[in-house]
This record gives sequence, C-alpha cells and structure tokens, in this order.
Amino acid sequence: MIKQFKIVVEKHSDGYVAYPLNLKGVVVGQGDSDEEALTDVRSAITFHIETFGPEVLATASGPSSSAMNIRWPGK
Repeated sequence: MIKQFKIVVEKHSDGYVAYPLNLKGVVVGQGDSDEEALTDVRSAITFHIETFGPEVLATASGPSSSAMNIRWPGK
C-alpha cells in the first residue's frame, strides 16, 4: 500500500527540519539541506509505521489536525 503524507520542511539557523502531517506520534527528520531532512523523515516514517503498526496512520473519518492561536508576549 502506498500512503502519501504532506511533509512540512522548516529552515532553521542550524539546518532543516521536516515532519509529516496526519501521522499519529512524533516523527521528525533533520539535515543540513531540505533534501537531507526529507530523506531523514522518509526513513523515520517507515520506521515509525513498521514499529507501531498501521494504527499510526490517521483515518479520513477522524480529525486529521488541529490548530490554535496563542498569544506570545513580545515587543
């Protein structure tokens, strides 16, 4: 079975971080480039599913994500 994930890639001062949306649990990849982070997160996704089983896959019938606004004290 082929499963597609939306992957968020963020650039930080010390490299790149990538993580999938709609996957239960914490799965993160990192690297010095966006491609390295994507390669790392693909490996992490595979390991996560093999370790915890298909239950970690989000279902279409349930909520897939949530968001909230927070106030951050700043200048």
